[in-house]
Amino acid sequence: MTEKNYFVDRNQNIPFHNGAFYCIGTGRIGLALQKEYQDQLRMVQNEIGFSHIRGHGIFAEDMAIFQEYEDEEGKKQEYNFTYLDRVMDSYLEQGLKPFLELGFMPEKMASGIETVFYWKGNITPPKRYEDWIQLVQATLCHLIERYTREEVVTWPVEVWNEPNLPIFWKNADMEKYFELFVITFRAVKAVDKSFRVGGPAICGTDDELWMKKFLEFCEKQDIPLDFCTRHHYAIHPAGKEGHYTYVTLMHPETFLRALHKTRQIIDSFDRYKGLELHITEFNTSYRPDSPLHDTNQNAAYVAWLLSQMGNENTSYSYWTFGDVFEELGVPFTPFHGGFGLIANGCIPKPTFWTFYFYKQLCGQCVHRSEEAIILKNGEVYRGIAWNLSMSREGEEKKLIFALPVQEEQTYYILMKCVDEFCCNPLKIWHDMGEPGSLTAEQRKLLTDGSRPQITSMQKRAAGGILPVELIIKQNGVQYFEIKKIRQTKDRGFSYEKAVWEEVDL
Repeated sequence: MTEKNYFVDRNQNIPFHNGAFYCIGTGRIGLALQKEYQDQLRMVQNEIGFSHIRGHGIFAEDMAIFQEYEDEEGKKQEYNFTYLDRVMDSYLEQGLKPFLELGFMPEKMASGIETVFYWKGNITPPKRYEDWIQLVQATLCHLIERYTREEVVTWPVEVWNEPNLPIFWKNADMEKYFELFVITFRAVKAVDKSFRVGGPAICGTDDELWMKKFLEFCEKQDIPLDFCTRHHYAIHPAGKEGHYTYVTLMHPETFLRALHKTRQIIDSFDRYKGLELHITEFNTSYRPDSPLHDTNQNAAYVAWLLSQMGNENTSYSYWTFGDVFEELGVPFTPFHGGFGLIANGCIPKPTFWTFYFYKQLCGQCVHRSEEAIILKNGEVYRGIAWNLSMSREGEEKKLIFALPVQEEQTYYILMKCVDEFCCNPLKIWHDMGEPGSLTAEQRKLLTDGSRPQITSMQKRAAGGILPVELIIKQNGVQYFEIKKIRQTKDRGFSYEKAVWEEVDL
């Protein structure tokens, strides 16, 4: 067991921007028409609470927005917003604003037949840009009419998804994407100049070159960008076995360095220096069949990232909130390595609790290290500590924090622990035989086994210091909270007597 001791200076004010809750990812938005999707989203919003939601496929075929028909005057176009209204209604009812990603291309409008995913999102430019402009503007105008202009102009707009990858934009054609971007940017602003529009939503391959060229293009075209976007994942190339992809994680500092380079590129342009950077997708693996997503290691890795990602990024959107997700087809089992914070059956994964814990943090940051973060709000301390292991040979870690307090009295210490022993639904599912379809009893057992272990204690401060000791198992994440006790004793009650009452044998 390794041990570290920290003295926390209550007067420190360490910069910490908690931007993890601005947005959460989803699969294609047409999935919002499913009950299980809505059940998972409701659970995420009730327990954690995000502000925006971003997903693919607003113009995909399953949303049925773009339609063509023929009459005696020839071929004509019309729009059907029935499903769009249902989806947007459901988001707003759950306290979420859409982060609108414009794509993919409607089949009847597309210049080619190339598609991506099980649900066949078309990745080609439009045959006629006039049709694309009309579609974008008609959709925004409909949303304004239904939800009011004041509301809809607060929804950020992103143009396309990962155009630097040929699977998402035909041939990863940079010039064609830039053409789409500038036309779309001006079309959106023509509806209302208050809309905030950004891009290029790149990921991985040649991302530095793409960001630089994108900003050079925007500068030359005199485009007043409202923000930049990119995606980032934390794995090296993956290997496939059956339905599953097994991956190797990069060190979290390596993950952050790539984002830092993007920040540097943006700030190298005088016009765009300091521009908001939104990471509109991030996770460990970029594959929706990576068992890593379902593990405690994933939770500890994300805990490390959330303590640092706000240094240079306005927001960072975890991809995704739930496992109702069909890029590779319909999943065979409840635990299948999906991106989500929640497994199918509404079973929280360990990473769900990482986000839940971070949502509790508020106030002034007084400690931040590679294994913990602590905030002070008045006389209350709240913190999160983790023990990320990048190999199987990890060990327990003991962290001791000396917390300055103002009163020599007894304090209440609450701890919530998520680790491979006390909160590991993946292991329970494995031990029960990895059933593909859960019975009600199995689902309840997995749900019961997916919650943090809660412990508490009382401790008296001495010399203005309250020592807090945490023992964290490999890949564990612990939330802790320290408050002064305001004891209200009932006449005659003694906890000690209650739990140690003598028995006459």
